[in-house]
Amino acid sequence: MPVEPPMPAYKGEPLDAARGPGLGCFWFQMVVLAILLVATPVSVVAGAPPWLSAAMLLLTLLLLLFAGQTVIFLLRLVAADRRSRRRPIDPGARRTVGMIEDDARSAEGEAGAESTPLEEER
Repeated sequence: MPVEPPMPAYKGEPLDAARGPGLGCFWFQMVVLAILLVATPVSVVAGAPPWLSAAMLLLTLLLLLFAGQTVIFLLRLVAADRRSRRRPIDPGARRTVGMIEDDARSAEGEAGAESTPLEEER
């Protein structure tokens, strides 16, 4: 029987795809970040008050931090999902490395079960 790799941990528990920020939150952050990335330098060139340009710059940096953390979380969700199924969705797709490894482990297990106790001691 193939051994399942451990699921990535999130706050001490296995990562659950239903928890945490979703793609809607991520895309909203990306749209606001894109707007701020364009509007911040434009506000400087247009002669907006310095406090407004500074506030936009700080908001851009803060949003960049949150968007980066959301990207990391979503990548961990993808990894957790792939580890849980380890099979391509398309039945006609090529075999994955995980499937090949599982077959090799099961073949080794069957070969080990057929060996005699003396062979295992060597």
